[in-house]
Amino acid sequence: MIANTYKTIADKTEGIYKSKGSKFLAFGYPVSSEDEINKIISELKKKHHAARHHCYAYRIGDNKYRMNDDGEPSNTAGRPIYSQILSNDLTNILIVVVRYFGGILLGTGGLITSYKSAAINMLQNAKIISKTIYKLYKIDFDYTVMDKIFKIIKEENLEQVDKSLDIHCFVVTKIDISKEKMIISRFEQLKNVSTTLLETI
Repeated sequence: MIANTYKTIADKTEGIYKSKGSKFLAFGYPVSSEDEINKIISELKKKHHAARHHCYAYRIGDNKYRMNDDGEPSNTAGRPIYSQILSNDLTNILIVVVRYFGGILLGTGGLITSYKSAAINMLQNAKIISKTIYKLYKIDFDYTVMDKIFKIIKEENLEQVDKSLDIHCFVVTKIDISKEKMIISRFEQLKNVSTTLLETI
């Protein structure tokens, strides 16, 4: 059975941790692409330009992830942030912790505790939700099989994202990944029908 759901946070959420004058501001975001992540980090760096470090970790899907210490000693910031993503079994999430230096060095252990604690506080404030994984497919078909196409759409309760029923007919629909093979097979058994995977959402 294919797992068709994942856990992430519902909305942008904030948290904070303080240690010996340093402030660690944590920001969590539900995300779906690296372009989106780069834009968020760039905006945070502009907003918090006086901060000394902007450390982060993210995970997209099952195997796309990154950790960044942004000038802190190796593995004292990005890794403890990422550990909280893993321990809560989250994905499609970015956590950025912005540090305002308080003048006192915290040491390796102090940094790990601070970045981890800021991420924990943010996640305690967050609403964690389960989302269904869908594949977005474009179904191209001849008008002669239109009734059969829409019969499948109705029977499988598929959401239509876009469609055109002119000379060239197509429907763009969301398909639950746990039913993907079965539904696509139903479409492709019809004559003059082709399917194209557009993206995973």
